[in-house]
Amino acid sequence: MKRLFSILAITGMMAFGTANATTIANTTTAVTTTVTTAQEDEAAAEESLTFHQELKKRFIEGGPEFMGIVLLCLILGLAIAIERIIFLNLSTTNTKKLTQSVEDALASGGVEAAKEVCRNTKGPIASIYYQGLDRTDEGIEAAEKAVVAYGGVQMGQLEKNVSWISLFIALAPMLGFMGTVIGMIQAFDKIEAAGDMQPSLVAGGIKVALLTTVFGLVVAIILQIFYNYIIAKIDSIVNDMEDASITLMDLLIRHKK
Repeated sequence: MKRLFSILAITGMMAFGTANATTIANTTTAVTTTVTTAQEDEAAAEESLTFHQELKKRFIEGGPEFMGIVLLCLILGLAIAIERIIFLNLSTTNTKKLTQSVEDALASGGVEAAKEVCRNTKGPIASIYYQGLDRTDEGIEAAEKAVVAYGGVQMGQLEKNVSWISLFIALAPMLGFMGTVIGMIQAFDKIEAAGDMQPSLVAGGIKVALLTTVFGLVVAIILQIFYNYIIAKIDSIVNDMEDASITLMDLLIRHKK
């Protein structure tokens, strides 16, 4: 009877030990799975960052000192560029239609009717036409001088504030390079203080240096695209103004005859 109890006790202890081992193994496996899943979720979250979130992350990593100034260059440059684009688009005139209207007005109602057409038309070409027509009584030469002089004034209005965009184009990468130099200096200071060349010491400084350079170049590229568009638009309007001035002189000479 005692032997039977002993056998049952040993069997129970073995079963309990096996159950505990199984429970511990299952718990360890569950913990390992949870940690692995958390790491995978974190990696997936990092990979699934949107472009805006990634840009914000890199901007913060680059440091607020130079990155903030570079961002200010971008904001001011874009504000001026957008204002110039709107102004230039409003200054664009259908030259052929305006010329035909002025010619018809000169033929039917004379100079005053042509001036009224110019007053009711927006744009630098209409203003030049008006100045030339307003000096018609003084002679063709006086009208031509007025057209040339007022053409220069209108050209200045078209090019207003464009030089600021070119300034920001030059300033943004220069600030980025300055951030690069400062980041490298900080990295070497850490190496000197530690007395050892460890990648972890210089990685942060080099990363900041490269980020400031990249953002400075990106800002310069964006503003350069707008700048070239604005310059091309100004050149197009100036060419139209020159052609319109020649056409106006021809109209006035025919009208005098």
